[in-house]
Amino acid sequence: MFKITTKKSGIKARRSLAGNIAIFGFVAVLGLFSAFPFLFAIITALKPIDELLQFPPRLIVMRPTLNNFTDLFQLASNMWVPLSRYILNTAFISILGTVLHVLFAAMAAYPLAKHKFPGRNILFSIIVMALMFVPQVTFIPQFVLMSQLDIVNSYAALILPWIGASLGLFLMKQFIEQLPDAILEAARIDGASEFKTFFSIIWPNSTPAIMTVVIFQFINLWNSAPKELIFSESLKVFRMALEQIVAGDPIARMGAGAAAAVILMIPPIIVFILLQRKVVETMTFAGIK
Repeated sequence: MFKITTKKSGIKARRSLAGNIAIFGFVAVLGLFSAFPFLFAIITALKPIDELLQFPPRLIVMRPTLNNFTDLFQLASNMWVPLSRYILNTAFISILGTVLHVLFAAMAAYPLAKHKFPGRNILFSIIVMALMFVPQVTFIPQFVLMSQLDIVNSYAALILPWIGASLGLFLMKQFIEQLPDAILEAARIDGASEFKTFFSIIWPNSTPAIMTVVIFQFINLWNSAPKELIFSESLKVFRMALEQIVAGDPIARMGAGAAAAVILMIPPIIVFILLQRKVVETMTFAGIK
């Protein structure tokens, strides 16, 4: 009896090991497939100009070089505004826009999730419908509104449209809705105001959703390049400066453009790596599969 049990347990162990290996291999293939665009961008940035012009393009660089990066910074040094100013503008807009969006989204999601008032369902339906529209669709009414407010060609024109992004509000509302009502009732019994309840209970317990919204918002702001809203060179963002450099001679500066693409990828990837553990938990609460 003892030998039979041992044999069965051994079979189960072998099956479990084989299953784990198969699952790990499948996930590894998916991971490589997802990382391929970033790897291809790095390979392209390391190619000399003759390999960049080859067709069909090769997936392996034969003579790797860093000249594309040095050429990019040499071209940037000849611009009217220092490259550091473009980077500072992008960092300022991305950080401030992300902080304000997260704060406003969380504060707006709290009453939608935990309070009943007339029109709540209609308001949330409008928010869900807004998820279907990309920023390009709403650009014209936003531009008209900002022109009437006289904030075109300013930092406000780059930040304000992103504060009310509907995705962050949707994720925050779905996450806060899962928090138990008992702790909120206990806070109200103790005499806590709504602001006190929000900042002492809702905000600390919504960290996964906050980190997820930070990732999405930072990536959107970092990659934004609203050419129609900014005319002053000193207010332009990093991506706009790089696009201007490459546009000067698209063929000769193809390598510099590849290097610029890699540089633009680095900050969002760093932010995602630091905060990605919270994304799965938030998507589970939000009902996104």
